Amino acid sequence: MKIVSTRNLVALVAVGCISLVALLLVGKDHPAAVAKLVASSGFVILAIHCGGLRSNYGRLILLGLIFSWFGDAALIGETQSRFLVGLGAFLLAHVAYIAAFVVLGISVRWAIVAAPPVALAAIAVTLWLAPHVPQELVTPVHVYTAVISLMVLGAFGTRGRGATVLVLAGAILFFLSDLSVASLRLVQTDIPTYVLGLPLYYAGQVCLALSAAQSRSH
Repeated sequence: MKIVSTRNLVALVAVGCISLVALLLVGKDHPAAVAKLVASSGFVILAIHCGGLRSNYGRLILLGLIFSWFGDAALIGETQSRFLVGLGAFLLAHVAYIAAFVVLGISVRWAIVAAPPVALAAIAVTLWLAPHVPQELVTPVHVYTAVISLMVLGAFGTRGRGATVLVLAGAILFFLSDLSVASLRLVQTDIPTYVLGLPLYYAGQVCLALSAAQSRSH
């Protein structure tokens, strides 16, 4: 029986995510940091296990996951400088994902159809965050919002060219999880946003990691 399997690696990410949320809720920051890195390492290993090194698409997805790992590590801290480093790492992750989607092929028609709802969502998020974003973070946040919106549009476009639904699911889940990160860092909320945001984030990354197995010819 294989110790390392797709199912076991997905379970590793899930257990790491659940542990992370639970530890954050009880204020155990240091064990939570360990759980976070375990979960994030899990999706990187999962992508490699699923063939991430065997195709251009897989390598770009793997690159995005590695950037995400560094983003997760940076966001363990609470300082604004670490937030900017994390934001930059995730920005590079989204650029890598966009490049991966281009490799798969993008249906312009599907991307155009998806553009209005994605644009509306991005505008709504921007307006919601505007009163809470420090002046020095306005430009980085706007750039990040634009890039992640392009990433989602690219995912819709790949679906129009026959890509696995895992690509689109991963992109949408990642987009939704970023709302949680923005809320956690910039807006005061009654309920910790990571309770929903972290499961969305890790589910999205797992979907993208698994998609590497579906596209070995690209």
